[in-house]
Amino acid sequence: MWCPSVSLSLWANAWLAGRAAPDDVLDALSLWAPKQSVTAYDAVAAGHTGLPWPDVHDAGTVTLLQTLRAAVGRSRARGAINVVLPVPGDVRGLAPGTQFESDALAAGEAVIIAGPDDPGAAVGLVPEFNYGDLDEIEEHTGLPELCGLFWTVYSLPGAPALEHHELGDSEYALRSAVRSAADALGAIGLGAAACDVDDPRALVEQLLESARQHRIPGHAPSRALRVLENAAHVDAIIAVSSGLAGIGPQSSSQAQITSDALRPLASVVRSARMAAVSAILQSAWAD
Repeated sequence: MWCPSVSLSLWANAWLAGRAAPDDVLDALSLWAPKQSVTAYDAVAAGHTGLPWPDVHDAGTVTLLQTLRAAVGRSRARGAINVVLPVPGDVRGLAPGTQFESDALAAGEAVIIAGPDDPGAAVGLVPEFNYGDLDEIEEHTGLPELCGLFWTVYSLPGAPALEHHELGDSEYALRSAVRSAADALGAIGLGAAACDVDDPRALVEQLLESARQHRIPGHAPSRALRVLENAAHVDAIIAVSSGLAGIGPQSSSQAQITSDALRPLASVVRSARMAAVSAILQSAWAD
């Protein structure tokens, strides 16, 4: 898992499909932050989900589960829960001109729930990490203490048209992406070694180990898991390579060439992850 919206959508979908318990959803979210809270952004969202309004206050994790169940409706049909990973230039799936679009784009992620009982009663959830006193930095992370994950629920004008990604096409594209990313990391590694930087591949493995702490529901198809693992590998290489680019004896032109080679790989990773997540969401409802 690489973001809270994916954890919430996969485990909540599995719970609603009878493939997981409520505690499984809570456990998955607890890996992101010790506490969860949820609040409605507007009166319509509150009406669809049962959240308090107009006296807005943060509700806890159990209320988050109740919010999801209310948004999905009684039928709990497949396809009600979806994930979007918007980036500048591609905000498909988001309601244009809304605060939800703006906040989802800023976060780079969101969950969209289209109630099968009423397609016009769609809502979107955007997460935001809540930190403690900015003056108090934790020694082992170098960041302020992470206090919780705050979810805001927005009403949407209707169920959005979501982009479909073929899992087979995404897996094929990832094969080339893995080779390209590895070549770029090798080129950057030569310069990094000259500056006494740790082995870049070890840094990649550290990122992958961190991501593997997050579980995926047991019903997930093996192909989708394989695509997620390969996408995580490419993403980790991109992150490490981007951090190391330019610190060694490479010329600025060489660093730019490497950066240009890595840039399109991010789009491949995003499409592959969307395809894998969609396949896992659908598999929860398989007979």
